[in-house]
Amino acid sequence: MRGRLFTGGRVLTGGALKETEVLVRCGRIAAVGEGLDRTGCEVVDLRGNILSPGFIDVHTHGGAGVDINAASCEDLARLSAFFAGQGVTGFLASILTDTEEATVRAIDNVCEFMDGQAPGAKCLGIHLEGPFLCEKYKGAMPPELLREGDAELFRRYQRRAEGRVRYMTVAPEVPGVPDMLEELRGECVMAIGHSDADYETAADAIERGVTACTHTFNVMSLFHQHRPAVMGAVLERDVYCEAICDGRHLHPGTVRMLLKCKGWDKVVAVTDSMQAAGLPDGEYMLGVNPVTVTDGDAKISGTDIRAGSTLTMAQAVKNIKRFTGADTAGVLGLLTLNPARLIGEDHRRGETAVGRDADFAVLSPELDVLETWSAGERVYAAATE
Repeated sequence: MRGRLFTGGRVLTGGALKETEVLVRCGRIAAVGEGLDRTGCEVVDLRGNILSPGFIDVHTHGGAGVDINAASCEDLARLSAFFAGQGVTGFLASILTDTEEATVRAIDNVCEFMDGQAPGAKCLGIHLEGPFLCEKYKGAMPPELLREGDAELFRRYQRRAEGRVRYMTVAPEVPGVPDMLEELRGECVMAIGHSDADYETAADAIERGVTACTHTFNVMSLFHQHRPAVMGAVLERDVYCEAICDGRHLHPGTVRMLLKCKGWDKVVAVTDSMQAAGLPDGEYMLGVNPVTVTDGDAKISGTDIRAGSTLTMAQAVKNIKRFTGADTAGVLGLLTLNPARLIGEDHRRGETAVGRDADFAVLSPELDVLETWSAGERVYAAATE
């Protein structure tokens, strides 16, 4: 059985960078160790670079001119190829609050793409950002489309998606949401976001099954010494915290504080990117919203309200390294193992270990993305002179 042997570099495995080899057969990791038998294998020389698990983005609305709410199957294939160029091997398609008709159409298109995925980053499922969110912290959400908690609406979406809704953002102070959380416990990963909840309500939501916080610190009630609010609850409790590390949504000092409070195993790097990611400044769309991008900063046109980001995971990894000065292995965990654990994919992705999918990002020592491999096949290679 012919395989591939990755050798001559440092491999992220077991939470550390090690000079070792990786053997891949049939799209999965068959062995990790030194001096592996290479008989009949294609040898891939890493040339002193880093072999990391591929990046996983659990919160993205698009890029390369593609808006997930409006994307066709062909658009999603183009987006997948773009993401592969950023070191991403897995992502959740994040659908912004929209009409039920438009949401169903977006779900259908994502599912069609997942059923016949082209080479590139794999779509691992769907993230519903709303519609059970609060108006005060709506951000880019259209206020007229926000809804009270409704487990049956979620289940209609989930049936349409054939179980592929993996993640949903909710505001627990919205009427009906606490009961919805109880009813849906275990059916989907729930995150708190776009929320004005007080500390007690947020803590209660975590007791009812919330396990994550969407774009932490952004569009939510912030910490006050007398009113800890959402931030107090998620910093204190054992939940994952998304972080948009573009230097706009979070100051570098805020990123460091978040990591200090939560620990490096509970922070998940995300992009929250919209269709302008990878493109010049200009006029774009995010769901139903017109968006103006100036100096790479995306805002709803005519307002000062941020509308996602233009961040890529390739930029995020370098930003986190620069913001924190931390060791590379720890930084890479925020884009690999942590998101895999959050959505229950760590049995297949996020680690360089036997039995996992052979999804890799090859990075230079400076953390530039050089190659991306999906299921043992090269899906991206940087242009070289």
